[in-house]
Amino acid sequence: MPWIDVPEFYRTLEVPATTNLALRMLILTAARSGPLRFMRYDQIEDDIWTIPAHQMKGRLGQTADFRVPLSGEAQRVVDLTKPFYRDGFLFPGLRKGVISDMTMGQHMRKAGLPYRPHGFKSSFRDWVADRTNAPREVAETSLGHVAGSQVERAYRRTDYLEQRRLIMNEWARYVTGEEESIHDDF
Repeated sequence: MPWIDVPEFYRTLEVPATTNLALRMLILTAARSGPLRFMRYDQIEDDIWTIPAHQMKGRLGQTADFRVPLSGEAQRVVDLTKPFYRDGFLFPGLRKGVISDMTMGQHMRKAGLPYRPHGFKSSFRDWVADRTNAPREVAETSLGHVAGSQVERAYRRTDYLEQRRLIMNEWARYVTGEEESIHDDF
């Protein structure tokens, strides 16, 4: 979905149902659907969601968990999931476990959209490129990608958390329609 269309779609997810809330969180965090579907309350501390290393795609051999800064809007979505609580999961399935991998995609298909949930990572990345001055490493790390060569990573151990927090807050303001323009704070 082009980033310019994301706020309109986000508004269609207003009813606090599990699928709508999962799609909102997917958009707000630019996360992959796998870790998001298995998101647990005990992985959230203050405004940080910590994804266990084993749930991160493309991080074979990586032992570090991945921290995702949660915007105020993302924290609001977390609060809205509490009535659906089961077994520690934010997005439980109807009968057991968590929502299926197909649930969010089916929602978008039923809405007549040609886009799929994974595409929100691209929407976010294009928005970062078009509307911010964020360095490539920060933008890629925001997506959970391993950025830079092996040598660079050996010397650069930061996860750019504070810079990513600024970006995620601005993205949330954009997505919710609170702010049309972006600042050059990155």
